[in-house]
Amino acid sequence: MPPSSLSYARLPTEQPNPRSRSLDRLSTPRLLRLMSREDARVPRAVRRVIPQLGRAIELTVKRLRTGGRLVFLGAGTSGRLGVLEAAECPPTFNTPPARVQAVMAGGRPAVFRSREGAEDDRRAARRAVSSRVRAGDVVVGISASGVTPFVEAGLRESRRLGCSTILVTCHPGSRLRRTADVVIAPRTGPEVIAGSTRLKAGTATKLILNMLTVAAMARLGRVSGNLMVNVRPASRKLRARAARIRRMMLRRVG
Repeated sequence: MPPSSLSYARLPTEQPNPRSRSLDRLSTPRLLRLMSREDARVPRAVRRVIPQLGRAIELTVKRLRTGGRLVFLGAGTSGRLGVLEAAECPPTFNTPPARVQAVMAGGRPAVFRSREGAEDDRRAARRAVSSRVRAGDVVVGISASGVTPFVEAGLRESRRLGCSTILVTCHPGSRLRRTADVVIAPRTGPEVIAGSTRLKAGTATKLILNMLTVAAMARLGRVSGNLMVNVRPASRKLRARAARIRRMMLRRVG
């Protein structure tokens, strides 16, 4: 859909929140209570999409078991959350770095400094995906607004290459639904600052990505009970944790 035919003002993530209309005039305690009440809506929204999340996990496990990889794809806050999730999998589950990856609009520099225009670059998305993914992978497109051109083009290219695709968005009516095998779309509602999707939308996305990777890795045997048995002991704290886990495992089998 070309930009001229897209009404950004109608997107759920762009709507002004009537409950925060006087945000700039609130005392600090009242502002914080307002934000806390809004944030409390997020877990309820995520609970409502657990069936869709379950299907995404089944698809991810199936692909990973047959040699596929998990790739997160996004721009801005959404992309950075994908980078964070991918970065945490090797130390937590001892997965090879190539097993869980992230493709960020604007590349590595955009992780640390905003490059907002990168989200519109469809050609860059196609290039990045074609060089990073292969048939049999599962690609998770993350777009809070549900209209990000980088994510749309990346998901389309992923499908063309023979990948399974998942969409995580806070826009249930997103046109990007057509690019995904599974759609996870919590209704988080308008932000306290209209359009600032690093807030409730970002929190919902982080919860969903956490649940996706933890459940998938548990199904793949990367945890035992609730213990991080594959932890990579690369620091003093992690070596102490590994030793505690070993002792707990010995007590369990004994």
